[in-house]
Amino acid sequence: MARIRRKACIALFLFTLFIFGAMMGMRTLKPSDGFSDLAPGLELLPMIGGKMDRRSVSLDATASPGHARPAGSNPKAVLSNSGPEGTIFYDVQIFYYTWYGNPHMDGKYIHWDHILVPHWDPKIASSYPRGRHMPPEDIGSSFYPELNPYSSRDPDVLESHMEQIGASAAGVLVLSWYPPGLADDNGEPAEDLVPAVLDAAYRHNLKVAFHIQPYRGRNDQSVHDNIKYIIDRYGDHGAFYKFTSSTGKSLPLFYIYDSYLTPPESWSEFLTPSGSHSVRGSAYDSVFIALIVEERHKHDILAGGFDGMYTYFASNGFSFGSSHQNWKAIKAFCDGNNLLFIPSVGPGYIDTSIRPWNNHNMRNRVNGRYYETALQAALNVRPDIVTITSFNEWHEGTQIERAVPKKTVTRVYLDYHPHGPDHYLELTRRWAEQFNKEKEQWLM
Repeated sequence: MARIRRKACIALFLFTLFIFGAMMGMRTLKPSDGFSDLAPGLELLPMIGGKMDRRSVSLDATASPGHARPAGSNPKAVLSNSGPEGTIFYDVQIFYYTWYGNPHMDGKYIHWDHILVPHWDPKIASSYPRGRHMPPEDIGSSFYPELNPYSSRDPDVLESHMEQIGASAAGVLVLSWYPPGLADDNGEPAEDLVPAVLDAAYRHNLKVAFHIQPYRGRNDQSVHDNIKYIIDRYGDHGAFYKFTSSTGKSLPLFYIYDSYLTPPESWSEFLTPSGSHSVRGSAYDSVFIALIVEERHKHDILAGGFDGMYTYFASNGFSFGSSHQNWKAIKAFCDGNNLLFIPSVGPGYIDTSIRPWNNHNMRNRVNGRYYETALQAALNVRPDIVTITSFNEWHEGTQIERAVPKKTVTRVYLDYHPHGPDHYLELTRRWAEQFNKEKEQWLM
């Protein structure tokens, strides 16, 4: 009897010890600053508290497309709006590309037939295949779009894209933009598509900002000319995005990709009040956001007269700017110099379909956990705006657009299994809602 009683006591003690250990273990679980072997099923619990000095807002959506607002009017500024797909948030902004084409709309495939980019080192390049993809079975992506290899000129595609972006709760699409007649090395000019994008966005209460891409001869003066062109041509459209600060000042917002290619001394001629062709205080004054890649770029961005910085790349650890662990320090630098910090998050990264030698920068989606880790890291620094890389950059595998399983004789494409095609749209909405719920607490 005594032996049974002793065994029961030992069992009870071990059970109590197990429960205590489990509780202590659960208390210590928290997401890391970067992506590092997250345990399956680990829930990411966003932080709450603190205050912010700025608010990311947009003008209300009451103006019709192309309708100018009365001079001196004071339109209501809003953080969010209701679209056909539900509430959307103008402080969640998503990079968008219109460089795709197919034979039905364009007479040929554009971008889906992307070349295999050779490595810059000839010795390494010799170890990898060359050539280009052959759509529709073989496309320049590791995933396959639900809409098939589409044309950005297809009105039905544009409508589907706006519906999907609205479903994700992102309120602003950041349109990759080249001046008229110019394009990237693998594309065709697409500036004439901007009115259709604006009109489609307007139908869904979405806004459009511009992502100025690098082109031959781009400098501070040519960008000044670009800004004038865009504002003169599209500034009165009901879908044209303006950022409103806590002071109530509303200005267009532009992202300048690869801004570091132009020295800060040149940018300052355009972006500082004393510059030789300063935009400040003029009808074309705007909020200009530069790309931070290396740590030294933050000082160049400040010296150049920019209003903030963004990180773009969806590969955590690829650059100083894209490394989640550096965001707290970058945010502190921005706060200390009255700059906006706009972190960019993505669902994963894989560009080996066009850069077969770049496997070391691949970031596995882990069924959405990589994305949630990035979103959590962004929310941890309490930004004014979060950008998503991307809606449809299929070449680099950063898209949240619907993708489907696809298998051909020569290829097996990745997909969102075990989840459905809407998985990353749904995750984005969940986190956009969480972001704005937290913002209400920060601003109290």
